[in-house]
Amino acid sequence: MPVLSIDAESETGIPKSLSNEPPSETMEEIEHTCPQPRLTLTAPAPFADETSCQCQAPHEKLTIAQARLGTPVDRPVRVYADGIFDLFHSGHARALMQAKTLFPNSYLLVGVCSDDLTHKFKGFTVMNEAERYEALRHCRYVDEVIRDAPWTLTPEFLEKHKIDFVAHDDIPYSSAGSDDVYKHIKEAGMFVPTQRTEGISTSDIITRIVRDYDVYARRNLQRGYTAKELNVSFINEKKYRFQNQVDKMKEKVKNVEERSKEFVNKVEEKSHDLIQKWEEKSREFIGNFLELFGPDGAWKQMFQERSSRMLQALSPKQSPVSSPTRSRSPSRSPSPTFSWLPAKASPPSSPKAASASISSMSEGDEDEK
Repeated sequence: MPVLSIDAESETGIPKSLSNEPPSETMEEIEHTCPQPRLTLTAPAPFADETSCQCQAPHEKLTIAQARLGTPVDRPVRVYADGIFDLFHSGHARALMQAKTLFPNSYLLVGVCSDDLTHKFKGFTVMNEAERYEALRHCRYVDEVIRDAPWTLTPEFLEKHKIDFVAHDDIPYSSAGSDDVYKHIKEAGMFVPTQRTEGISTSDIITRIVRDYDVYARRNLQRGYTAKELNVSFINEKKYRFQNQVDKMKEKVKNVEERSKEFVNKVEEKSHDLIQKWEEKSREFIGNFLELFGPDGAWKQMFQERSSRMLQALSPKQSPVSSPTRSRSPSRSPSPTFSWLPAKASPPSSPKAASASISSMSEGDEDEK
């Protein structure tokens, strides 16, 4: 809602009217011109020195209950969150999301400490301040980024940026000689707690890098970084490069083993198919063989037929005993028959029989003469 205010103060602290007219006691309505939260995320969040709050209306102090009810309606509730935000991760983003959603209409300002201040009170960072600024600008929950934020929040800083509430986790943050740098903010009723994300922090990430330093050094050497850039000694460089070569060989062997396993599996599948086909073919072959060469097979019948034909060809039938004689012509005399081989006489049983056979042979010769 519009706020009624008497004349604004001049640079010297003397009230004067907003116009050139002489001062009057009439009340003027001054509307808030505070920057509104980002609705379209088409560009990174602006820096505070580029778009500072130049609203002339008095910034009334709100309670947490009023802010949660959505008042005031004419301006957003300006919430401030600060930190180092080194190696920006999901824990940072979740904390900023909680700070942004604390109230219905919130404008989130994020303060990022510089390198000098961080190295003095906390320690060395992985990312420099310019990189950390840019990381915050590209977070969707951030409406404005304040560079070179103070380590301890002063009333002047809170008034300059018209901050209503400060969001941070409720764990006491001891630093710069104080048990809790947010103690005075809590006492003023301007502190709103957020919840930390367990299992993720910048220190955890750095611990992982230190623990697996050899692995990351070898990887970066393989990617082309020099030993000087990685602050690696000559001996360690040679060791890491040798280990990279060993890992390459292991990877090749692993690929060969996987391929061989795939090949063996394929061969087994094909062998099963071949065995099934061989079994089917063997059954078919055995069936055909039995049909041909079995006890009642066609080959036996064919063999019997052929053997009978061969027997007939080798042993033909004898001619009949009473064959008809040829008719002889009368002019021709029958050809004499000669007994080429004399009949084999049995040996005589006595001398008298031998002499009788000799006399008979001589008589036969005389008759032929």
